[in-house]
Amino acid sequence: MSIEVRNITKLYGEQKALNNISFEINTSGVVGLLGPNGAGKSTIMKILTCFIPPTEGSAKVHGFDVISQSVEVRKRIGYLPENNPLYTEMYIREFLEFSAGTYLSTKDISKRISEVIHITGLEKESRKKIQALSKGFRQRVGLAQALLHNPDILILDEPTSGLDPNQIVEIRNLIKEIGKEKTVLLSTHIMQEVEAICDKVIIINQGEIVANTDTANINDLFSGNVSVLVEFENEVAINGLMKIDGVLGTKNLGNNKYRIDTKKNFDARSTVFKWAVNNNYTIVSLQTEKHRLEDVFQQLTNK
Repeated sequence: MSIEVRNITKLYGEQKALNNISFEINTSGVVGLLGPNGAGKSTIMKILTCFIPPTEGSAKVHGFDVISQSVEVRKRIGYLPENNPLYTEMYIREFLEFSAGTYLSTKDISKRISEVIHITGLEKESRKKIQALSKGFRQRVGLAQALLHNPDILILDEPTSGLDPNQIVEIRNLIKEIGKEKTVLLSTHIMQEVEAICDKVIIINQGEIVANTDTANINDLFSGNVSVLVEFENEVAINGLMKIDGVLGTKNLGNNKYRIDTKKNFDARSTVFKWAVNNNYTIVSLQTEKHRLEDVFQQLTNK
C-alpha cells in the first residue's frame, strides 16, 4: 500500500487543523487532494513528508511509519512544496548535482541527472542559471529534484500555482505522464486541474474528509436535482414540458434547447422522448447533464 492514513488529528494550539481523518492510496496514478484554502491540505502533506508529527493517529508510506521510520519514508517520497525553494544563483545541472549528493552515490549522479532532465523537458535550459528561468521551468527544476532518487511516491503542493495558461498545461501533462508509473498526491483548489489529470479525488473541508472517490464517479456525489438537456427541431412551450411526469422545472436555453430538472435518481430521457412522440415534436438531441466537479465541491464545502 502506497499511503495509509489512520485517524489523524492535528492541533495547532487550540486550533484543530485535521479532525480524525483516514484514507488509503494503494495504486499508481494521480490523486487530487482538493479543498478550500485552510482546509488542511498542506498539513496532511507535511505529515506524510515527515515535516511535522500528527497530534493523534498514524500515517505510513509503503508500510513505514512517518514518525518512527521517517528516514525510510523519506527514501520513498519526492516532495515539491508550494513555494518550491531553489538556489537560484546556481545553474540547473549544478543545483541537481548538489541535491543528488543527499541521495545518491557519486557514480550514479551524472546518469540520473541526465535522466531527470530528460523526463522534465529541461534539456534546452540545462545550461542556464535558475534565476534566468520562467516560473514554469523553475517548477520543472523542482520536479526534477523531487525525482532524483527515483521515489515511488510524489507529493506535490499546488504545483501549478502562479503559472500562465501554457505553463499550466505543460506541467499538468508532465504530472499525468509521471503518474503512469508512480503514485502522485497532488494538492490543489483548482477544480479543472483535478478533472484534467486526476484518477481519484479526496475532498477535505475544515479538517475533515467529505469525499473520497474515483474522479469518474464524482457525479454520483451530487445530491441535487438531475437535469436532462434536450434540443427540439422547433420551439416548445414551457408549460407543455412542465406536464411531463417527474419534471420539477424547465429552462429555455435558446435555439430550441431546454434544460429539464427532475427529481434525484430519476432518468427522464425515456419519459421526455415519449412525450415528444405523443405531441408530434422531433428531438434533435437528448442527454443527461453531467454535474461538474465544481458543483460537487461547492455542495460539499459550503456546509
